[in-house]
Amino acid sequence: MTAHEGHDVVIVGGGHNGLVAAAYLARAGRSVLVLERLGNTGGAAVSSRPFTGIDAPLSRYSYLVSLLPRKIVRDLGLDFRVRARTVSSYTPVERDGRPTGLLVGGGERRTREAFARLTGSDAEYESWRRFYGMTGRVARKVFPTLTEPLPTRDALRRRIDDEDAWRLLFEEPIGAAVEEHFADDLVRGVVLTDALIGTFADAHDPSLRQNRCFLYHVIGGGTGDWDVPVGGMGALTDAIAGAARQAGAVLATGHEVLRIDTDGRSAEVTYRGPDGEGTVAARHVLVGASPKELAALTGDEPPAPAEGAQLKVNMLLARLPRLRDPSVDPREAFSGTFHIAEGYEQLAAAHAQAASGALPTAPPSETYCHSLTDPTILGPDLADRGYQTLTLFGLHAPARLFARDNDAAREELLKSTLAQLDAHLAEPLAGCLATDADGRPCIEAKTPLDLERDLRLPGGNIFHRDLSFPYAQEHTGRWGVETRHANVLLCGAGAVRGGGVSGVPGHNAAMAVLEASAPG
Repeated sequence: MTAHEGHDVVIVGGGHNGLVAAAYLARAGRSVLVLERLGNTGGAAVSSRPFTGIDAPLSRYSYLVSLLPRKIVRDLGLDFRVRARTVSSYTPVERDGRPTGLLVGGGERRTREAFARLTGSDAEYESWRRFYGMTGRVARKVFPTLTEPLPTRDALRRRIDDEDAWRLLFEEPIGAAVEEHFADDLVRGVVLTDALIGTFADAHDPSLRQNRCFLYHVIGGGTGDWDVPVGGMGALTDAIAGAARQAGAVLATGHEVLRIDTDGRSAEVTYRGPDGEGTVAARHVLVGASPKELAALTGDEPPAPAEGAQLKVNMLLARLPRLRDPSVDPREAFSGTFHIAEGYEQLAAAHAQAASGALPTAPPSETYCHSLTDPTILGPDLADRGYQTLTLFGLHAPARLFARDNDAAREELLKSTLAQLDAHLAEPLAGCLATDADGRPCIEAKTPLDLERDLRLPGGNIFHRDLSFPYAQEHTGRWGVETRHANVLLCGAGAVRGGGVSGVPGHNAAMAVLEASAPG
């Protein structure tokens, strides 16, 4: 690039949303330049080999797909597939002195029997069917709107056309809905977890941030299913990057944007690259970075501080561990979401401890094995030897708990988290871990502060800030991507309807640009 080279659109950040926007705009004939600070595109949706000498490209940060509309895959001609998990979840528990658990999946009969075995009757399963029948109806109404201009609150309410559902999901804390529908503590906890992914909140938090998180976790694809990306998350972002390049977009890695100057009609973007600083002109600038980074680049007032609340752990196992519950095959239990210490009261206790400034003594988490559903991410030698990946996502681990000593807190929380898992295993997980070429156990843990350092996620918040309900609010604009600068748009997770691996903000920012530049 040369100084003051001009483009129709400059995109700041080559994460999956920025790449989606680049592909759409380049296909529409716009000249597009993507400036990415890191040495690779993909942002948090990447595959990498974190263990020395081990041929296993793991989905290091983001790891499942639900919110990616098939429309985007079709529009961009992406060579990308997902694979459904045969088991939705398994939650181990000890009841009456014996190990048991709740297996959801494998067919309606098996799920019904699992509920009856755990609770003693069919009542809780019937409540489960009614509750998720309701969320399914909402999903089918709401999900198609994510790639349309923002509806008003009243328009979305009319579209859903179910006042009970609206009250439960949009007006009252989700804890009220959980307690209204379910009696069993374990079942309540399994339901509530979808409200707490990367979100530090109590079930009855009056802010309803937990409701917003819950909603996005049950509407994906109009079904709420969370599927496995075949080839790992990097397969998705590589496919989008390929589509953008094929359409003519220029993807410049190793280029950190330093400043955006705009008068609302044209803009200049200053960056630092391998050859020093440069400036590029653009009609529109799309920012895939966080609202905090956007404010720093434009000199605007920063948004309220964001805070992440999760522990992400990547592991490679030489074999799956055996379970204390003899009724479940580990290959089934770990293929779905394996809930650990996520009973309703356990979640409340962990939140209370973390809110008081202490690491939870019984940290809640959930884990799953990608390679059981998609073994292609393992090298042939590892697959032949029966190796498996294991991903763990811990809840109620807000960034503030790591501020004093990130390394010590990470080690302590990881130890406590694995102890909760070990309580349901017939053998310690440590004995199942593979070792890398240097003889070290194949396990890495990332706190919110690690994510802030590695990916510039503000406070380690995986959504860039609190999620928003998917309807228009004050200052949200037509597509939910607008900023106070007419030609600077937010195309990352911090946009309205952002968060998760969806591509939705990238799509919507591209649509806003195309509308703004349309004749007449």
